[in-house]
Amino acid sequence: MPETKGLLLPAYVVADESGSMGPYHRELEGGVVSLCEGLRAEPMVAAKLRLAVLGFSDDVQVRLAVADMRTETTLPKIVIRGLTNYRAVFDDLLHRIPSDVQWLRGEGYKVHRPVVFFLSDGQPTDGEAWRQPHAALTDKKRNPTAPNIIACGLGDAQARTMVEVATRPEFAFVAKPGTDIGQAISEFFNALTASLVASGDALNSANPQLVVNRPDQFTMAIDEVGL
Repeated sequence: MPETKGLLLPAYVVADESGSMGPYHRELEGGVVSLCEGLRAEPMVAAKLRLAVLGFSDDVQVRLAVADMRTETTLPKIVIRGLTNYRAVFDDLLHRIPSDVQWLRGEGYKVHRPVVFFLSDGQPTDGEAWRQPHAALTDKKRNPTAPNIIACGLGDAQARTMVEVATRPEFAFVAKPGTDIGQAISEFFNALTASLVASGDALNSANPQLVVNRPDQFTMAIDEVGL
């Protein structure tokens, strides 16, 4: 058998592009750019990661396909549009992640369980329709590439919903009451960058692990719903 090229962690940033995010377009796009530039500044870490950026509203748009940030030259552009359709996200990931993992394996890599960082400022406008594809996506028995999902809520996004989206209660966060949303978005991307850098470092250790940093101005959503 050919020797593997190494072990990769695919990371997906899923950003809410619905109309309510309009006032924070600059912070949202700036956060995505800072993430990309932060990984470029850590080439040893970036070598262990593959980053994708998806924008969602009525549908999902690819802002950055799974990429090696050491060689990627484009920066994602965020487009504000539409409603907050959660189902579109999980339908998309249910097909996208297995395909990406298969492609990376075909390129000669071993692949860690993917991680999804989900950011939204609202409740799903599709009601309960997102739950079925979310369940299929996260069921490790039916879906071997089921990702870990970290969910962060802002504005009208409710803590209970973030707990239900996240794959573990400690992976669910909401902005503290009264927090400036633009600032919270910036803090989300700061924590996301730090999490991926720390996770990339951990992939080189004897005990690879996913590192999740709580963003400043956020609290664990589990605390908010009293679970």
